Amino acid sequence: MTEGKRRYKATIDGETYTIVGSKPQKHMQVVSETVDDQLNQLKEMTKGLDKEKRAILLAINAVSDQLAMRKELNEMKEKYKQLEQE
Repeated sequence: MTEGKRRYKATIDGETYTIVGSKPQKHMQVVSETVDDQLNQLKEMTKGLDKEKRAILLAINAVSDQLAMRKELNEMKEKYKQLEQE
């Protein structure tokens, strides 16, 4: 395994996954618990959808949130630049 990489076992939606990454174990625990919670919420809201479709919806929600946060961060950086120039 590459230096700095760690293995983390997570149970998400009843399945066990081994996640490999450089983030601390606590970070990976929070991520996997968040994904599990969100999948459970989607399961309650979309009773007729299978696991794959719920996973796609979760991915769409995550990317949408990421793009919104990126836009907000860029706007804040721009405001900061303007304040520095004043």
